[in-house]
Amino acid sequence: QVQLVESGGGSVHPGGSLKLSCASSGFTLALYGVGWFRQVPGKKREGIACISKNGATTEYLDAVEGRFTISRGTDKRTVTLEMSDLRPEDAAVYFCATDNSSPRGFCSLSTERYQHYWGQGTQVTISP
Repeated sequence: QVQLVESGGGSVHPGGSLKLSCASSGFTLALYGVGWFRQVPGKKREGIACISKNGATTEYLDAVEGRFTISRGTDKRTVTLEMSDLRPEDAAVYFCATDNSSPRGFCSLSTERYQHYWGQGTQVTISP
């Protein structure tokens, strides 16, 4: 079955850390650009981090720059998002998605670029 699956969400205190994983099945994730997105009820889904197909380019939303790190696994099937210094405003459902149309060294935080596969999301809760 072809799918993307996010994992690693949970509940942490402010200032805590989480490591999210995006894993592909049925296809090789390393062949695509990958983006991480988040959404809270009543708001649009926003792009927070992306990595290009060749891994050479990463982009981050200003609000997470310096706190979040996106990287590719050596297994060619996973992309991780390491999140540190988490804040209450980081609470959301986090999604990963693949971009099958951008050039090898390019990635975008725009949801419109990601027309390939989307995962079902993993919940991140920040509670004191």
